[in-house]
Amino acid sequence: MTSTISTCPDWLDVSRETLDRLQSFVALVEKWNPAINLISKSGIPLLWQRHILDSAQLFDCASKSTKTWCDLGSGGGFPGIVIAILAHEKLPELRITLVESDRRKSVFLTEAARQLGLNIAVATCRIEDLTPQAADIVSARALASLDTLCGYAARHLNELGAAVFPKGVAAADEIRDAKKSWVFDLTEMRSRTDADAAVLVLKGLRHV
Repeated sequence: MTSTISTCPDWLDVSRETLDRLQSFVALVEKWNPAINLISKSGIPLLWQRHILDSAQLFDCASKSTKTWCDLGSGGGFPGIVIAILAHEKLPELRITLVESDRRKSVFLTEAARQLGLNIAVATCRIEDLTPQAADIVSARALASLDTLCGYAARHLNELGAAVFPKGVAAADEIRDAKKSWVFDLTEMRSRTDADAAVLVLKGLRHV
């Protein structure tokens, strides 16, 4: 059964065309999921709240000066495809790169971009093998510990760039562990979709 947009929060201020694109993306995920397991089967009924909106909130970290966004371990397109859909309306010049080592998921991302009319690049490779991106924003969702993510992001951010990582109830522990090896300026944004979660925004990232 197709998951439909049941509620559209006030903070998601987008056009009907963008909502239609988001709904079309939901349908694509549901169509491909049985074959390549983009998300858990139990997550399908909660796709809108748990994946679409949870990804969409990261777009708040972009500004008019944001030119490049690199999403690591894009998987089923969360947040990368969702960010690209919002950017199509709000930041049409934003250049977005999705990085995914699983070839089947990479094919899905490429096909989703084609069907939704999104201008993105999909890199089918391991994060460690990716050419440094010098991105304004690097994101990753449900990929690795914060300490590991810092290592990935440091290689692909430009000097003034920001790393954006949603984290759950263990965020405080991950921050503490990451600070043993990394120095960064941290802003914690309360999650709009989960009272126990936060979006961590790291700037000035460098190894101790």
